[in-house]
Amino acid sequence: MSSGTQPGKPAKPAVFPTMWNNKRAAFAFLAPAVAALALIGIFPTVFALVNSFRRYNLAKPRDPTPFVGFDNYLTVLYDPSFWGALGRTFMFLVTVVPIQIALGLIIALLLHKPGLSGFKLLARLSLVIPLATAPAVAGLIGRLIFNRDFGVANAVLAFVGAGPVEWLGDTTNAFIAVALMDIWQWTPFCALVLLAGLTMVPTEIEEAARLETKSRWQIVRYVQMPFLLPSVTVILILRTADILKMFDTVFTMTRGGPGAATELVSVYIQRVGFRVFDQGVASAQAIMLLILTIVLARLYVKYVYREV
Repeated sequence: MSSGTQPGKPAKPAVFPTMWNNKRAAFAFLAPAVAALALIGIFPTVFALVNSFRRYNLAKPRDPTPFVGFDNYLTVLYDPSFWGALGRTFMFLVTVVPIQIALGLIIALLLHKPGLSGFKLLARLSLVIPLATAPAVAGLIGRLIFNRDFGVANAVLAFVGAGPVEWLGDTTNAFIAVALMDIWQWTPFCALVLLAGLTMVPTEIEEAARLETKSRWQIVRYVQMPFLLPSVTVILILRTADILKMFDTVFTMTRGGPGAATELVSVYIQRVGFRVFDQGVASAQAIMLLILTIVLARLYVKYVYREV
């Protein structure tokens, strides 16, 4: 008989943490993430919202910051440069995102075919490389690739007897160069998301469709596409948000030039806030951009997202 028990007395039940202790443990685990979210995400948003209703010049930190109501928002609404930057941003959006989705779908369909497991593993690993590249580094790579004198793009053109092309010094070519770098970096993301969506298609439905028709396009359109709509919605929401706040790649590659050819809206907001030092107007622009992002996300969910 164990020395820790007495004859005739039942053993004591194991002591488990109370519900209060469980809650305290949960709060302890969640506290670092909540603190980081509040410090990095919530506080800057609230700070920008407050600044959007004040007159705040960063170059004059000791000056008063009076409440000006919606004056900053009215300044934005009547600013043609802001609307020009927003228009260029939407032009960039409707240019690169359809190409990324189309190329990503082609890659996903190729990787979804049965067989060649080793090649597929290598292809998936290679798709991660552009995603792991920081946007600022991607901009520097693009600056080297599209350099007029020693860039890889002009070297390829010279090999086929063309060029050289003034990529970053021409308004149209600079826009194309930035778009190509964005397509290179984010097409793998679209491919991986769409490949995950293809795994949701039941195998028996695909096999039955292949027996019914030899048209690959009909299989994609009528069998696989309904299962891909949630993935397409995710891509549209995330890529729209990324492009509306796209700064690093553009700034390191062209700094918004030449002129204002590649000055997307986030680059323009940075110029207003940290070159003109008007934090009030820049904050109002950022809040309006946040509202626009939320509205577009809701439209994507309403008109694109479908459940099978």
